Amino acid sequence: MKLSKLASEIAESPTFALNEEARQLRERGEAVINLGIGEPKNKTPIAAILSSAAKLISGEVKYVAPDGVPSLKKAIIRYTEENYDRLVAPENVIVTNGAKQSLFNLIFSILNPQDEVIIIAPYWVSYAEIIKMCMGRPVVVTPEDGTFTPRFEDIERAITSSTRAIIVNSPNNPSGVIYPPELIEQIVELCERKGIFMICDDIYHKLTFDGNRAVPAYHFTKKHIEDSHVVVVNGVAKLYGMTGFRVGWVIAPRALVRVMTNVIVQTTSGVSPVSQAAAEGALNGLQSVVEALRLQIQNNRDVLLQEIKSFNGIRLIEPQGTFYALPDIRAFNGNSVEVSRFLLKKAMVVTVPGREFGMEGHIRISFSGSVKDVTEGIARIKWALDPTSPNEIYIGDKKMIRDWM
Repeated sequence: MKLSKLASEIAESPTFALNEEARQLRERGEAVINLGIGEPKNKTPIAAILSSAAKLISGEVKYVAPDGVPSLKKAIIRYTEENYDRLVAPENVIVTNGAKQSLFNLIFSILNPQDEVIIIAPYWVSYAEIIKMCMGRPVVVTPEDGTFTPRFEDIERAITSSTRAIIVNSPNNPSGVIYPPELIEQIVELCERKGIFMICDDIYHKLTFDGNRAVPAYHFTKKHIEDSHVVVVNGVAKLYGMTGFRVGWVIAPRALVRVMTNVIVQTTSGVSPVSQAAAEGALNGLQSVVEALRLQIQNNRDVLLQEIKSFNGIRLIEPQGTFYALPDIRAFNGNSVEVSRFLLKKAMVVTVPGREFGMEGHIRISFSGSVKDVTEGIARIKWALDPTSPNEIYIGDKKMIRDWM
């Protein structure tokens, strides 16, 4: 069978692959703990449920405007004004099937073959693959000082005549780091001056801890949205725990939104009106659900930090946001793929190899689930890797003895 070379070279998602393996183990009755998936365990907000149910009950589930229904756009405009202090027009907003499609359509709309996009390690696994699917070249900037925050001069040095965009994800998946405001300001100034798009992946922008705040890039440009190169991607998946509804959006200049709309028309035709009704309900409903989720996630983060304190050999930069941590496990094994597979096999815990995020020697741990998952998951990882931990542990109802050290 002859297949497309471009499509065949798309890497499998490690997150989905590990989640599938964990699902199969769970179906066989194994006591698997999933610390790999980035999905809050909260229930869908009641306002989203009622709004989507009303749309279903109406029976009017037909084709809608490809760039988003007007009422949802209105809610997004208000959200942007309240959270970014930026007033935009309906023509500056496009609704997509999740923030992932937002990023794909956006990158597809600005790249020509061999154009470059700068991504900052550690980076979300899909960035590089999306760029390559759009026939572009990902250029990775990796902090060399042991932190997860890049130096501005390294970003500036990576720019060439082929650079079309820089993707900035703060709070950062997978590290939980928030980039300092002065770095955001420098990147904004650089992009505006050179005519390079600054793509702000803001999907976690409200999930921050200890009074930290991810300052929006819009705060550092005085340019009108039609003239600015700052583009914002967001959605309801993470802040409202609505991963299954698949609703994201982009705030961008009208010319770019028009091109992205054409891409949607020729691919998915638009987002389900039921999902759009749910997103509208979430945005217009009580926002205390976001704060409740943030507090729950912060508590989980605090539990994680406490558990890791007694973990010999692990080095962790404290997450300031998201629901991820990226501990350094090189004291045990520098190959993160081997470590993640070992942990799944021996400890029945799902983690994601840091290699997939451009940060080998680390593993990503999600603390988006329950406190029990976090405490028991870390205890199992500690048992599997740390020789100073107790030699015996119960995994489910099975007593396990460590015999590889």
